[in-house]
Amino acid sequence: MDIFDRLKAATTGEWHRYVEHDFVQQMGEGTLSEAAFRTYLVQDYLFLIQFARAWALAAYKSRLPADIRAAQAGLAAILDETELHLRLCARWGLTQADIQAAPEHQATVAYTRYVLDCGAAGDLLELHVALAPCVIGYAEIGRTLAERIGDLSDHPYREWIAEYAGEGYQQVAANARKHLDELAARSMTEQRFEELAGIFGQASSLEADFWQMGLDGAK
Repeated sequence: MDIFDRLKAATTGEWHRYVEHDFVQQMGEGTLSEAAFRTYLVQDYLFLIQFARAWALAAYKSRLPADIRAAQAGLAAILDETELHLRLCARWGLTQADIQAAPEHQATVAYTRYVLDCGAAGDLLELHVALAPCVIGYAEIGRTLAERIGDLSDHPYREWIAEYAGEGYQQVAANARKHLDELAARSMTEQRFEELAGIFGQASSLEADFWQMGLDGAK
């Protein structure tokens, strides 16, 4: 069991609330309203800007070239994700300027600033633990939905699901998971595990709140 599996096992309630949220279930079933998805997309674009800053902070916190390269790869993956959001938002006539001018919702601020605070106040391992539910969790969600649905050709959210279930993003997540395990092997003691599990659980809960923000935005 690697550190990611250990963290999930220690925060089962928070993790399942995140990966099995109604937003995820409705997306998989194809019943999620366009208004909820559009609210989520705009906020997730703003979210990714802050996460790009978190990956830049990871580079600053790094002392080894391998850690800096991992942060560089994470930053590149985040910027690639923003392109997906821009393509999808363009379908509703939303330009990049429109999206960037949108105010951040409370759930967006709460989650992104929590991650940045973990990075600013803690070490590189704490920052990567805070990032893990998003980076690795989206790969798990995408893969699970794709396997459950099978044929995505007529699915209303096929592009989003295919992006995170696809080989490219699955490799991003696998690399992040491997790097997290390497960081834990270098700097984690068993005494620290409880603290790290608290960070992971809080980040997972904030992810669930982010999904809920999308549903609430459609009301």
